[in-house]
Amino acid sequence: MNGPDPHDLLDRSLDLTARLDQHSALQSFVESAIKLTGAAYGALSILDARGNAGQLVDSGSEGGSDGFSRAPADMGILEKIPEDSYILFREADGQAGGSPRPDGGPGADDLLGVPLTVQGRLYGRLCLAGKPGGFCEADGQAVMALARAAGIAVENSRLFAESVVRSQWIAASRAITTALLEGTDEEEALQLIAHEMRRVAKSDLALIILQGVGGAWTCEIADGEAASEVIGIEFPAAGRAQKVIREHEGLIVDAMAREPNLLVPTLAHYGAALYAPLVDKGATTGVIVLLRDIDKQEFDLSDLAMAESVAKQATLALELASARHAKAQAAQLEDRSQISRDLHDFAIQQLFASGLELSALREDLDASGTASPSALASLDSAITSIDESVGQIRQIIHSLRDPQATVPLVMRLRREVDYVSRLLGFAPRMVIRNLGEEVGPGPHTEIDDELGADVADDVVAVVRECLANAAKHAHASRVGVAVTIENHRVHVRVTDDGRGISRELSRRSGLSNLAARARRHHGTFTIRPGDDAAGTKIEWMAIVE
Repeated sequence: MNGPDPHDLLDRSLDLTARLDQHSALQSFVESAIKLTGAAYGALSILDARGNAGQLVDSGSEGGSDGFSRAPADMGILEKIPEDSYILFREADGQAGGSPRPDGGPGADDLLGVPLTVQGRLYGRLCLAGKPGGFCEADGQAVMALARAAGIAVENSRLFAESVVRSQWIAASRAITTALLEGTDEEEALQLIAHEMRRVAKSDLALIILQGVGGAWTCEIADGEAASEVIGIEFPAAGRAQKVIREHEGLIVDAMAREPNLLVPTLAHYGAALYAPLVDKGATTGVIVLLRDIDKQEFDLSDLAMAESVAKQATLALELASARHAKAQAAQLEDRSQISRDLHDFAIQQLFASGLELSALREDLDASGTASPSALASLDSAITSIDESVGQIRQIIHSLRDPQATVPLVMRLRREVDYVSRLLGFAPRMVIRNLGEEVGPGPHTEIDDELGADVADDVVAVVRECLANAAKHAHASRVGVAVTIENHRVHVRVTDDGRGISRELSRRSGLSNLAARARRHHGTFTIRPGDDAAGTKIEWMAIVE
């Protein structure tokens, strides 16, 4: 029996090693093995991370000869192929999938099994079937040589794919950093991080898990088709996400669907998973989870390394953006302060001196009786104008030092409601009561006198944060705001009829800061479902000293 043509083997081996696409290389390996040996059918079983048969690459007709009509994977033959040599099976003698041919003679064999190794590790098993007259030793040796070329092609394709993916990760990291340093706010930045990492990792869903009110770790940001289904899901202390948080190291899971004790049932719908920590100054501030559908390829250690690197750079970029924003605010305040000092030291002093000179001149002219009544009236008008100008400049100085200080609290609250109305599509109902009476139109500056600037600023911040959360997360059709001042206390209650808090516990979105603001004034803060177990009710109280 003639074996494969050596020149044909060489040509096919060279063709294999030149391929940089892994799927193309594997398909070519199977087809070349079929043509070299004259087999009717070939199947290559690729092993998964656990060493089990996974992807199957096949070619040819399954009904080749001798009644061979089923893929070798279905007959259990692939698992019989050793890791270091080929094996010949004899189906005609009832030994298919069993022992190799004992006599070594040609003509009786229907199956040829060959291992495919990459970097010394078993990567897959190839089974050829349906050669007229059976396979021989020369077939086995030729396909083993071809398998070595295929192993080189797989490794080359892996390195090439890794370099392409690395460049994509670098581009994604650059895009994230650029957006953050251009002034993107935190929530938009986190959404961008989730989107870019999902896109580059070719995952179907990306989650960002952050710490919310009460210390719970929940999914705050999600990107992908099922994003709305996972927002707000809590990740328990015994789960993988919090393990990553505690240990500051990422991990990969080959298939969430196969995990027997999955603590977050929603994730059972997915296959491969990758967890990458958001580490800032030695502390993990969150976790990025990338998920692929069940039939998709598993993540490898290279994916994990790149994801961890980008997550670390994204965290640093968030920190830099925050510092840059704080610096810009400080610079703006310094500019305002400088302008106010210049106005005070130059404009007001000069106007004040001019006003004193005119006042003295007016008194002299009045005492001497040399000025007409109209001239004295003009001087009085000029002096009054100077006094008014000094007062206006002083108001401007005060406004520069605190832009909101000159705006009464009631008007500031109405501005917040007007602003959020554009986001909600309707106007929230706001009721302000002071000492038992509902506040009507007008500035009502007496409320500012009762509360003081510090408490008034916190009341505005509380209302703003609650309305922002209702607009972004609640999907409500009604929102109500009630501010009540009585008995040296100010109460703020914000309610909505939206999706509720069970899936919307927030991180640093502001709710945790509301509790801190309440503590500053010896008050309280609560968040719970609405009165009819629907929507959300937020209550905040501060003591007015």
